[in-house]
Amino acid sequence: MADQTGVSQLAVQRYPTVPELTSSAQQLVAHRPDLGTLRQIGASRAGRPLHLLSVGRSSRAVLVVAGAHANEPTGGSTLLHLAEWTLRDQRLRADTSWHFLLCADPDGAHLHRTPAPRTLLDYHRNFFRPAGPEQPEWSPSVLPPDLLPPETRALTSVIDELRPYLQVSLHGTDLGGSWVQLTKDIPGLAEPFAKSAAELHIPVEAGASDAAGWPASGPGVHILPGPGVDAAYPSLPEDARLTTWHHAHRYGGRTAIVEVPMWASDLVGDAATHPSPVRAMRILARRLRRDAGLVEEILVEALPRLPEGAEGPLLRASRWALALVPGLADDWGRLPPAGTSRAYIGSVDAFGRRLPLRAAAMLLRVLEDAGDRAAPRLEQLVTLWSNAFAERFRARWVPLEDQVEHQSRTTLAAARHARVPGD
Repeated sequence: MADQTGVSQLAVQRYPTVPELTSSAQQLVAHRPDLGTLRQIGASRAGRPLHLLSVGRSSRAVLVVAGAHANEPTGGSTLLHLAEWTLRDQRLRADTSWHFLLCADPDGAHLHRTPAPRTLLDYHRNFFRPAGPEQPEWSPSVLPPDLLPPETRALTSVIDELRPYLQVSLHGTDLGGSWVQLTKDIPGLAEPFAKSAAELHIPVEAGASDAAGWPASGPGVHILPGPGVDAAYPSLPEDARLTTWHHAHRYGGRTAIVEVPMWASDLVGDAATHPSPVRAMRILARRLRRDAGLVEEILVEALPRLPEGAEGPLLRASRWALALVPGLADDWGRLPPAGTSRAYIGSVDAFGRRLPLRAAAMLLRVLEDAGDRAAPRLEQLVTLWSNAFAERFRARWVPLEDQVEHQSRTTLAAARHARVPGD
């Protein structure tokens, strides 16, 4: 990337921690106090501060959110790069203010540690992704308003204050390709998104299972369905239309969720029809049950031996992931596939590997902390499944600077094209 400063170099050398993000934001504000401000807009359940970095003075706002999922660390690096970019380029802030939520879930980021992973096994050795009700963006889809976590309330309060015409949520995937989810279409976004991905050799997901059955405005650019549309997997408890992504709609805004992979797989772009999608889905359902059952057996065996206080976020998240498996396996085994391409079946394959692997990885951390005798057996599963995942999808590392560049370009393109003509 051209014209870098020290802040950008930190952002692309490794995944910064939340304190490092905050320190970098403070440096940016100190460098341009006439344009930037940094303020605390809330606190996490554990009391960690939630910081908002703002650049520009216009009432027309873009809100960029990083760190909504603890295991998707690219967003923090991208956010720093975008903040520096908006400070450097007067055209970007001429009639738009930019607001950057440094990390929506600092508690989760504290538990998931991925400074510079070399392999998928490295990534999973310190893995954490909260249970659904504890995820800031997703909690409104599964909890009543009076039980929402403080991180969610802080985020929605910022949306109420800023009334952004666009919210961009920076997400990622461990292995696969890039895609975008939109709460409302952004005409014109698909072309610059695809061009950026091609230039950076990042594959575009041709059949992302997360967007199964959704309308698309171009390859890899999906629009969340409106009310009355059934979910592809009825067993999954969340409804994306109830998340904080849709909170901007009450002010005429929309949200773009920009996904970028840490490891790429060129297999995710194969749009050819799978020769036997129904049979493949049933095989994947059986494997999902089997793998989750292996983790469940170790959990049931070790649970009576765990000390008081072991029922923390890691164990809750592991059990929550395992609880999703029976219904999801039923869906895969009995319903017609939501897609029939090789890419779609491959995306389901990847999801079916992730769920028990993540449950196992988080449970392993609990057992290792407790010195439990079942930890070595679980470590073997995490190692085996991580390596098999990488081998099955021919994983290749995407340089962090390319992950950041692609997310940044896509964010700026979304901000440009989401503007109402003549506005």
